[in-house]
Amino acid sequence: MADKCSEGLLNGAVPGERGKQDKSIKRGNWGNQIEFVLTSVGYAVGLGNVWRFPYLCYRNGGGAFMFPYFIMLVFCGIPLFFMELSFGQFASQGCLGVWRVSPMFKGVGYGMMVVSTYIGIYYNVVICIAFYYFFVSMTRVLPWAYCSNTWNTADCMGVLNLSSRAALNISHLFNATQKRTSPSEEYWRRYVLKLSDDIGNLGEVRLPLLGCLGVSWVVVFLCLIKGVKSSGKVVYFTATFPYVVLTILFVRGITLEGALTGITYYLTPQWDKILNAKVWGDAASQIFYSLGCAWGGLITMASYNKFHNNCYRDSIIISITNCATSVYAGFVIFSILGFMASHLGVDISKVADHGPGLAFVAYPEALTLLPISPLWSILFFFMLILLGLGTQFCLLETLVTAIVDEVGNEWIIRRKTFVTLGVAVAGFLLGVPLTTQAGIYWLLLMDNYAASFSLVIISCIMCVAIMYIYGHRNYFKDIEMMLGFPPPLFFQICWRFVSPAIIFFILIFTVIQYQPISYNDYVYPTWAISIGFLMALSSVICIPIYAIYKVCRSEGGTLLERLKNATKASKDWGPALAEHRSGRYAPAFSPSTESHLEVQPLQPEKGRSEAAAASPVQGSNGSAHSQDSRL
Repeated sequence: MADKCSEGLLNGAVPGERGKQDKSIKRGNWGNQIEFVLTSVGYAVGLGNVWRFPYLCYRNGGGAFMFPYFIMLVFCGIPLFFMELSFGQFASQGCLGVWRVSPMFKGVGYGMMVVSTYIGIYYNVVICIAFYYFFVSMTRVLPWAYCSNTWNTADCMGVLNLSSRAALNISHLFNATQKRTSPSEEYWRRYVLKLSDDIGNLGEVRLPLLGCLGVSWVVVFLCLIKGVKSSGKVVYFTATFPYVVLTILFVRGITLEGALTGITYYLTPQWDKILNAKVWGDAASQIFYSLGCAWGGLITMASYNKFHNNCYRDSIIISITNCATSVYAGFVIFSILGFMASHLGVDISKVADHGPGLAFVAYPEALTLLPISPLWSILFFFMLILLGLGTQFCLLETLVTAIVDEVGNEWIIRRKTFVTLGVAVAGFLLGVPLTTQAGIYWLLLMDNYAASFSLVIISCIMCVAIMYIYGHRNYFKDIEMMLGFPPPLFFQICWRFVSPAIIFFILIFTVIQYQPISYNDYVYPTWAISIGFLMALSSVICIPIYAIYKVCRSEGGTLLERLKNATKASKDWGPALAEHRSGRYAPAFSPSTESHLEVQPLQPEKGRSEAAAASPVQGSNGSAHSQDSRL
């Protein structure tokens, strides 16, 4: 008996339940569970793991920062990750369809779509710049290695030029020469970007970047041309090869002189900083944004899982992998930066940077000091491309899935490829302004405002809607029905109390620590910052607007009755496949609910009469119409 039960669990059925056809023929599923895990790892592990976490770590107390970081992972990151995965998997719907759980809050799903749209636009521009650096690295001498190029100024002084002047006191030179600029910085600002002097001065479109942007969108579209069936195969490479490159760069980095100094700088704990609220705020924010919570991508990816997949296990594996990657990337970054600081005879704080400054200025400059520098440059930027693509796949699939699920008819399902093409073309056109001479200003504006505190608000409202409007007992029963066991007590407490409190803390911290955006010495004008706030507001405003619309359209003679009807779960909420709708979800088919359920024979090779005789715990599948059986 025990063997039979364990066999049922392996096939995805809960204990005591007969084996089921656990696939959604209509929407499709992952080819296997490894594809889902790799896709989710690729989604969560992005550019921020390489260019943001190491900098935050050394700035906030080195090894001491790891303590609040892992505390926030356990009490906020993993619980929210598990919530979103279970939410999407239970309903087998994207970020819009899942809100049948409480229709008044469907605006949260629209907010997720808006956020994913903003991120998808500028994220692919970052990938296109990485593509550009990848292509120009295919040369014998990196173009940013020396100061002898036409775009260089008299202030340019490269590390290779300095190394030939052994008689000079380099640290004295750095302190005395405030105007010194590196060749990599001048290449970035004066050649790649041809940076304008103001965000309003767009200038010309940088054709090399525009071409790379086209390449980037074509790659994303081709990888998603058949939805999760094609992207699930691509992630075997895009999600794993960055670790190969990281390991190669790590092995090369730790063999360099000064690498140990850099790693020590990265990890040495400064325990006095743990009492600083800013350190805890940075840790919570990094966990929240790094895992991709409230983007809609986790819900979307989980919606293609089989109904009985153990998403509890997956959430722990993926979350820990994401954070371990961040820590590992810190060794790679700071070993090279430590070598560069040792080579120049300066403190490592002089060369440490984050964001585009690290990826396209500091790290490329450090690579020029290595033998066969073009090879290391090609590997580094290829890694950035793959890290970016893994996230971009999920962002695009989130939008496409939401559109297809919302329309929901056979016509659009058969033409999902054209929807993907339309979204990709729109994303390319909207990204064109970011390839102008002022494009980097707009990119950073979108990065700082479009996907910042709005994500926190969306996530907080999602927690409240599921735990307190739909009801935590209902949701725990749903998970038990899906997984065969209720969520552990720790997660129940986190979902109801701890995680919402931490999310609220992140929101307060973000507001208190707010500073107007700047880029190097350039301070953004007021009108640009206003646009940034409007972008942030555009996703959040979807929530009250749709709530008001839903309340007005709901039945009821009083406002209270309308509110109750608007927040009550719709009749078609629940598992998408009829054979999974047992208990309170057992279908009493009506035209309104039948159109939303995918009804398919449990054993297609047998007659309908045999299917109708199935055990009632599997759901009443025998009432399917003949046209549904063809699915």
